[in-house]
Amino acid sequence: MTHPSTAHIQPAWPTFAALTAAHAQQHPDALALIEQGREMNWAEFEQQTLRATRWLAEQGVGPGDRVAVWLANRWEWLVLLVALARRGACLVTVNTRYRSSELHYILEKSGACMLIYEPSFHHIDFAQVLAGVDLAGLPALRTLALLRAPAEVPATGPGGRRQLRCAFESLAPLAEDLSDADAPMMLFTTSGTTKGPKLVTHTQRTLLRHTARVARAYAFDQPGARLLAVIPFCGVFGFNAAFAALYARAELVVTAVFEVREALALIERHQITHLYGSDDMGHRLQEALLQPGEGTQPASSSSSPLPSLRRFGFASFVSSAEDFGIPAREQGLPVIGLYGSSEVQALFSMQDEDQAIDQVVKGGGRPAGDTAIQLRVRDRDTGQLLPDGEAGELEIRADSNFVGYLNDPDATAAAFTDDGFFRTGDLAYLRGDGSFVYLARLGDAMRLGGFLVSPVEIESQLMALPDVASAQVVEVRLDGKPACAAFVIPAAGAAPEAVALRDQLRPRLAAFKLPVRIWVVSEFPVTQGANGTKVQRAALRQMAAERLAAGG
Repeated sequence: MTHPSTAHIQPAWPTFAALTAAHAQQHPDALALIEQGREMNWAEFEQQTLRATRWLAEQGVGPGDRVAVWLANRWEWLVLLVALARRGACLVTVNTRYRSSELHYILEKSGACMLIYEPSFHHIDFAQVLAGVDLAGLPALRTLALLRAPAEVPATGPGGRRQLRCAFESLAPLAEDLSDADAPMMLFTTSGTTKGPKLVTHTQRTLLRHTARVARAYAFDQPGARLLAVIPFCGVFGFNAAFAALYARAELVVTAVFEVREALALIERHQITHLYGSDDMGHRLQEALLQPGEGTQPASSSSSPLPSLRRFGFASFVSSAEDFGIPAREQGLPVIGLYGSSEVQALFSMQDEDQAIDQVVKGGGRPAGDTAIQLRVRDRDTGQLLPDGEAGELEIRADSNFVGYLNDPDATAAAFTDDGFFRTGDLAYLRGDGSFVYLARLGDAMRLGGFLVSPVEIESQLMALPDVASAQVVEVRLDGKPACAAFVIPAAGAAPEAVALRDQLRPRLAAFKLPVRIWVVSEFPVTQGANGTKVQRAALRQMAAERLAAGG
């Protein structure tokens, strides 16, 4: 079936605060979320939000301030989001897998006045990562707040910053509401073309418009709907799914780490209906179902291996959509292809389920905003708009699109056409029925670890090493999975070793960004153009593929 029309749906509430207050007033005893066995109804969720609002006010957080949240999926993450909205402040999302240089970049770029983090989690020592940040270069950062920390923490933290526990459960609620629906509310990171990623700005209005449509189009508003939230809230994929569930009062089961056996147990225990994730996550579920352990049953041709699951929306980050999607549907899993980005938000579109199996699993689909959203495809070389079926750059106009890149007016202007369409940088074609098919990224951005990463971001870290004069990074496939490899030109008089360079990169980059190979070369292949000399990335990709094939 096709998903329901959402063309005229507008959010029922203008702000996050109005949404949660209405749920608490009208459905106080209804279950909002579950985390590690703790059940929280809407009355408690609202009280925790108002307590967090007081805590933020006591720390001096107010309109226009930006607060970086460096947390795994926790109920506090969602409560702090609404509390920050009440204070008129902005939440800066920080990936828990970031290392020191990446954390420094986000804090500096955002101008965050506070960093909220958990001292350690799942083998990640956040305090140690923070110790590697040059706090002297972050004058805006005033406060370090530790969540789920010991009862006592030193009042002075790294870099002489004020330090305290992020603890608000015992505080009196503060109902003051300074919400501004059109002020910046959330900053997400995206792949950039300069030193680091850009910060994508969304307001409560853009977020709520999209959320209202997703809640309807993805059937979060249907009886018994329950979402297993396994994708990090710090990215739009995890956030948009979780917030749509909260909007529609679908029960939200929160888990901070995807462990396949635990996920299967949660799906069965809570009768999960909605699941979203990557093809890699799906592959692991498939393997576990084919080799069942305690509490799971092998898939059969006559029934679904997960009978409560109504929809598993996935994005292909490791394999092609067909490589995962077709076998998964044949196994009985209700997988379906999606599309999204930080700029247009995740769950932007979904394939209609009444298509042939090879079409259902493709990326793209019908926008959740239906006819309220306009799509077109343009030939980048000629500038001409293309008819249905011809591939070019996908352009999107929607009232839920991002409002700009933070403090980057040039990049913001370049991202939009004169008539307000966002240039996605994605290769796609239109079907003619209002849906589209996503094919690939047009540029050089790489999909690593489920995230879009600019090669320049990794190159800048390589060139910060004393033995490297220049670097180029390209995407490769190793053992069938996407990874990156680097070519470096040594500094004068230096003779860098690949192993040593990788060791020096480890504390500077998330593990999924580390090049799997580093090759030292004397020069890069270049071409002379009208605008100057350009490195031939296509030639580098070919060189990398040949070296890997030869065992290099």
